[in-house]
Amino acid sequence: MTNVVVIGSQWGDEGKGKIVDWLSERADIVVRFQGGHNAGHTLVIDGTSYKLSLLPSGVVRPGKMAVIGNGVVVDPHALIAEIDKLEKQGVKISPENLRIADNATLILSLHRELDGIREDAASNSNSGVKIGTTRRGIGPAYEDKVGRRAIRIMDLADLETLPGKVERLLTHHNALRRGLGENEVTHETIMQELTSVADRVLPYRETIWLMLDKERRRGARILFEGAQGSLLDIDHGTYPFVTSSNTVAGQASAGSGMGPGSLGYILGITKAYTTRVGEGPFPTELTDEIGQFLGEKGREFGTVTGRKRRCGWFDAALVRQSVATNGITGIALTKLDVLDGLDELKICVGYTLDGKDIDHLPASQGQQARVEPVYITLEGWKESTVGARSWADLPAQAIKYVRQVEELIGAPVALLSTSPERDDTILVTDPFED
Repeated sequence: MTNVVVIGSQWGDEGKGKIVDWLSERADIVVRFQGGHNAGHTLVIDGTSYKLSLLPSGVVRPGKMAVIGNGVVVDPHALIAEIDKLEKQGVKISPENLRIADNATLILSLHRELDGIREDAASNSNSGVKIGTTRRGIGPAYEDKVGRRAIRIMDLADLETLPGKVERLLTHHNALRRGLGENEVTHETIMQELTSVADRVLPYRETIWLMLDKERRRGARILFEGAQGSLLDIDHGTYPFVTSSNTVAGQASAGSGMGPGSLGYILGITKAYTTRVGEGPFPTELTDEIGQFLGEKGREFGTVTGRKRRCGWFDAALVRQSVATNGITGIALTKLDVLDGLDELKICVGYTLDGKDIDHLPASQGQQARVEPVYITLEGWKESTVGARSWADLPAQAIKYVRQVEELIGAPVALLSTSPERDDTILVTDPFED
């Protein structure tokens, strides 16, 4: 048995929620290790849809422990709202099945406001770079964490030291707000905001690194659940059009307090085509009728924001990069069924940059904007792959497409998903038994 890390190998929205839920049946503990409530997972279980943003996917499954690690930034109001929403759907949530790292950073109202102010300023300026954030305060909260002025979960329990920490935080934020022409935030406003949620949040706090170490020694199976995708990583993504945390597999260790030797199988969730939400480079983007076909058939709208996703052909060069930066053991290929009915399919195998062939997407923003994709073309298939649960159920050309993807990215397919339903999955390798 081994522990499993699940990450997205593209720009997010690869279908991690379904795969994590499918794997959580084999796990004892499911851990979120980065990001915040800008992430979105939709789980479909027995015909019921559960939309999660902050809570780990395992929370909807009885008998599993869900953990929010120290690498996550937590909006306490969003957390409470999500708990209440799930409980209305019949999902019981208590400290018996949810724990939150006591050293996790909190997202406050001033973080959300600053996020929006910056995005609006960038939209109205010729020199500003509009990132396309979800305006949920994720980036500003991570800035405060790195700046060593963040308010953390544990601080809610210490009302003697909390006022001084709030004062330190406001010294920074009010200087920013003055410079941006915004009203200052009062000390009383933030104190009231924090004390109003303390009683609801504190029962879930836990020393997560210690808890996970004990569970690992006991032999528990641990599933690490990432948010967003590898190409949105703050270091390895298409900077500056990225999220504010590390989304690669190595963050599962740093964001939970478990050493890297405790990470086992690295499963990269990979969509059979490519999508992206928000701004930034997208070499294989299709703005024609095929792009529209993929978006409509794949229902490509954000779980959190409802924003329409940009769609394009599968980019093997980008996924090959993710295989390297994450140390991916195998991939879960999702949404193969969306490609049903197309006469031909294209796969990007590399790029040209200023007339020269290159095999990876460069880190330079200017160069990323100038690359042109190099494609190979494969024959499509007319038969339906929806609901296929074995290789025998797949058309020959669909199998050929999957094998070509494996060869180009340098990683095998461990699971193949053919619909949003959790049981419509072809298991090639069980990551927990690998």
